[in-house]
Amino acid sequence: MTTSPTLLNSSNRLRRITRRETGLLIGVCLGLLAALFGPSVAQSEHYHAFADQRVLLGLPLAMDVLSNLPFAIAAVWGLLALHRSPPHAQSVGDKPQASLAALFFGGLLITAICSGYYHLQPNNPSLVIDRLGMVIAFAGLLGVAVADRVSNRAGIATAAFVLAVGPLTVGIWADSGNLLPWVLLQGGGMLLIAALAVCGCAKDAWNLRLLPVVIFYAAAKLCELGDHQVFEWTSEMISGHSLKHIVAAFAAWPMIAALYRQRIRLAHSSR
Repeated sequence: MTTSPTLLNSSNRLRRITRRETGLLIGVCLGLLAALFGPSVAQSEHYHAFADQRVLLGLPLAMDVLSNLPFAIAAVWGLLALHRSPPHAQSVGDKPQASLAALFFGGLLITAICSGYYHLQPNNPSLVIDRLGMVIAFAGLLGVAVADRVSNRAGIATAAFVLAVGPLTVGIWADSGNLLPWVLLQGGGMLLIAALAVCGCAKDAWNLRLLPVVIFYAAAKLCELGDHQVFEWTSEMISGHSLKHIVAAFAAWPMIAALYRQRIRLAHSSR
């Protein structure tokens, strides 16, 4: 029995690693090497000393707890937008991205719950729960970004990698106090998204606008670092950490917007 040359060529194309996939693999390997051989980084001793200590209706650290609601709102909105996509929108090329988007929005909802739990009583054990929730959302976000700019298989592999390695980085910090692997996962992931923002989209992509994601993430980090300063500048109306939650939730908007653009495009094409 002979195999058709057309089938062989098609199979070779499927197995061949593209230049972007090679670059992604090199970046991941460099990150792993940095995590293994880089210096130990300790978490700040004052990490849990948040600026806004106000109690509202018996709820401790009320603003830091309640400011996680935008995560939940964005998550539900995104899941509804994904669910309401027309049946023909779920083409073969879009199925992996839809699944990764569901992972992101589901993780965002879990993040809202875990972060709220942590802020009720901030300490290292509850921070472990908070960061594990973030891993799920981060895996979905990176997976969609990579699928959109590189390939669907690379997006799936990236999400699986983050889901596997993310809890390990949290465990390393909890056991040894070394925060470097967690910092590299977060920081390296956002550097990847920033790099992908300037790349053209892959075939059958959603054309996700990644630059706003980077901007919202950077702004949220600045708010976090300026927790006490923001609280002082706003006459103790809102702290930088509470504002961080609100700003970070807006990072979900580009993905929600991409879903709505897809619906509009498909509606026009079906006329």
